[in-house]
Amino acid sequence: MPQLTDHSATDERECAAGTWMTPEDYGASRAALWTAAVVLVTDTDGRILVQSVDYRSDRLLPGGAVDAGEAPSAAAARELREELGVDGRYPRGLAVDWIPADTPGFPPEMRFPGEVLHVYDGGTWTPERIEAVRLPAQEITGIHFAEPADLPALMDPGDARRALSALRARINGCGAALLEDGRPTAPTALDRLGVLSTRRIPQRGGWHRGPVPAELPVRDLSAWLFAPDGRVLLLIARGTGTAHLPPPNTPAATGSAPLGYRYGEEGAHARVAARLTGLPPAADPAYARLLATPEQVRELSDWGPAGTDELTAVHEARARLGLPAPARTPLVEVPEEGVRW
Repeated sequence: MPQLTDHSATDERECAAGTWMTPEDYGASRAALWTAAVVLVTDTDGRILVQSVDYRSDRLLPGGAVDAGEAPSAAAARELREELGVDGRYPRGLAVDWIPADTPGFPPEMRFPGEVLHVYDGGTWTPERIEAVRLPAQEITGIHFAEPADLPALMDPGDARRALSALRARINGCGAALLEDGRPTAPTALDRLGVLSTRRIPQRGGWHRGPVPAELPVRDLSAWLFAPDGRVLLLIARGTGTAHLPPPNTPAATGSAPLGYRYGEEGAHARVAARLTGLPPAADPAYARLLATPEQVRELSDWGPAGTDELTAVHEARARLGLPAPARTPLVEVPEEGVRW
């Protein structure tokens, strides 16, 4: 930052050379940007709340411009109160995005100078809270909960990138992401792999504990494989970003036992639980191997209300294996050469 001084007490040649600046000159040299705040809200199925408005065709996250002298978090609360009739506080930031002045879609006469946009965490809303939404007489014409992968078809490209980046930051639990035009400046494993850019595979059958009965057809078998710190192994398809639990025959998995199953029209999706003593070198380049908390696995999956029951069974299995409850940390990719504990 250049030193400021009273112009009358400064050598004019120094001012001309740029060494010193008057307060007026320094203020004029600073970039002017708009400021806005939006809120990312999900329902219990992990879908994102977007709203329709009467002044454009694409969907938006709830929120809007920060008024002069207003704090961004206060603007977020005010906008949700005005747009959805919901009172709340949203102190936790998920992302801060720099939007360049040459972003398409702004009329030239608007003289858009660029914008700094804050994304706040609105949490997960229950059906009762969603029912309490009251729309204003104008501007907001409806709300919709969208599958994360559907956002690019519903929103402006930059808005969709920003919302997905913010959702990944929430799942990672590593603090607010810094974005430039919706793209993280320091991409995490979820960003690099494009997680949630493809629709999640639905497994919405009810959860049943124990082994699959002999008379039921088994559609597939997958495993909750625990590392020593209580995290579990998760596979991400590199081509699509789709998340999968691994098969139970993963090498170095010991003590496998039936955990439960989901059953729907297509058959049973069976689960077992086991402990990992290590992982060999990667055998299938089509999949990345990540370590995640059970909660993060659920948030990346489409399991419906029974996901809560499965998660309870998973933590009971972890406790039986004598493993700790893991703290939420960013998902970490296992090195290709593998690891031993």
